[in-house]
Amino acid sequence: MRVKMSVLAASTLALFACGEKKAAEEPAKKEEPAKKEEPVKEEPVSEMAAKVARFAPVEIGVAEEMIPEKHRPLIAKLVEAARIMDQLFLLQVDRDNPKWRADIAGDPALADTLALFDIMYGPWDRLEDGKPFWGEKARPRGVSFYPEDMTKEEFEKWVAAHPEQREAFTGYFTVIEREGDGLVAVPYSQAHADLLGPAAALLKEAAALAGDPRLKRYLNSRAAAFASNEYRQSDMDWMDLDDGDIEVVIGPYEVYEDRLFGYKAAFEAFVTLRDPEDSAALSKIKELLPRMEAYLPIPDEHRNPHRGSESPISVVEVLYTGGDTRAGVQTLAFVLPNDEVVREKKGSKKVLLKNVAHAKFDKILVPIARRLMRADQVAAVTFEAFFNHTLMHETAHGLGPGRIEVVRDGKKVRTTVNEALRELYSAIEETKADVVGMYLNYMMVEEGLKPESFIDNVYAAFLGGFFRSVRFGPSGAHGQANIIQFNYMTEQGAVIRDADGRYGYDADKMRAAVESLAREILMIQALGDYDEAKAFIEKYGQMPERLRRDLAGLTDIPTDIRPSYPVERQMERW
Repeated sequence: MRVKMSVLAASTLALFACGEKKAAEEPAKKEEPAKKEEPVKEEPVSEMAAKVARFAPVEIGVAEEMIPEKHRPLIAKLVEAARIMDQLFLLQVDRDNPKWRADIAGDPALADTLALFDIMYGPWDRLEDGKPFWGEKARPRGVSFYPEDMTKEEFEKWVAAHPEQREAFTGYFTVIEREGDGLVAVPYSQAHADLLGPAAALLKEAAALAGDPRLKRYLNSRAAAFASNEYRQSDMDWMDLDDGDIEVVIGPYEVYEDRLFGYKAAFEAFVTLRDPEDSAALSKIKELLPRMEAYLPIPDEHRNPHRGSESPISVVEVLYTGGDTRAGVQTLAFVLPNDEVVREKKGSKKVLLKNVAHAKFDKILVPIARRLMRADQVAAVTFEAFFNHTLMHETAHGLGPGRIEVVRDGKKVRTTVNEALRELYSAIEETKADVVGMYLNYMMVEEGLKPESFIDNVYAAFLGGFFRSVRFGPSGAHGQANIIQFNYMTEQGAVIRDADGRYGYDADKMRAAVESLAREILMIQALGDYDEAKAFIEKYGQMPERLRRDLAGLTDIPTDIRPSYPVERQMERW
């Protein structure tokens, strides 16, 4: 899972002063009437250009001298492989994407459309519930993971009639296709062999250049996974990469793109340099995981003490990303792997993207907070709290129910929360990560690891971060999760809107609201209750009209960043 915050030391907030223009005109002489100035003609901004302008261009990378020379050939191979993940993801979104892009690129008048296409990885606006901005085709909920004309009912009927195929059909790494009058699950290794083969070759070449035996093992086992479609061993090998200069993850992971069932994993890649000092400072969190699990506000029988105790934390500088993570809103941090078997044996790794977090905090969160939050609470929005919120969010992903027992056709069966909640899982899981992450701060204070005053910073970071994240669109998992929290907190009186249109939090009511919401979400997961999850999202997942109007006044502030990567230029000199 990932966050769609960085260094440990709090960063000083940038002050955004609003300058006022003053104009003084000389009085006109009676004998010489003042000349009437021609109005300046402003070129109208096209709708497409305005959509592109929602994303602030930012270079994400490091100075070339910060990249050790011994690692440069290896990094170049990894970036090449990551570019293939980019191609794969574009095809997963829609098989016709390459053709459509070529058509748009062929018309110079569609330069803004091409830019938006590249941001969105297709002709659908991810900030507007997948509304098409080019062409008229509606975005399939299952994108290219399933036949476009296949219904949920057809899929479920087929699986019920062929229970021996359930694992393949609901697994992360298969494409569902039509075969005669029926359906068949095709492994990614077959469906995408033409691209996975070259990607595997690049990973093997990178492995040959790796000095770290653990990195060498991961790259070789991931290359083997591209051919075998068996990813578990390479996930375990990746978990062993808990230090070293390079942090890389590549392959199919997140299921956000599958809005039909939430089963299928999309291809992505991160090529980064680890910050050893920040990573070491944060490693103490993993020692607290057993106590964090015991601290969850649910009955003992629903806690999950059997997940692996390993929980490496890496703070990194991004060099390059590709695929799913790069589509629309950029990732701040992630926790992987998602395989519950690996999590039970090895735990999960949390990776925080420091340079991405800096860009988002400075360019987006602070200006929004100053515009919409109470003046007396804005000062509590510190970079440390922003970072902490992301860290706790990612930590919470690794806690709580994972493998559960549900009743299916009158029989108790073992399954996962993901499979039980299907397409609702992502929104519920992101809500859990946010609210349980907030809840864990109470334990940090009780343990003496944070001062009691820090809770105010937590609340302020939550509220400021909400206004940033909710602009990603209510249909996305992260945006919807934020709306759920906002509506729930408002209902509890913990979040309030003043008469002047500014928002604030009531510190006296926040804890009860946070604990209550955490309990409700965790129990939905523990019971695998699809119907309750659906009802909860329908009740709390709708954007309030007043909030919509308030957010509409932020059009001059970017919604997110549009990264470019200096490493691509740097590689040309290596």
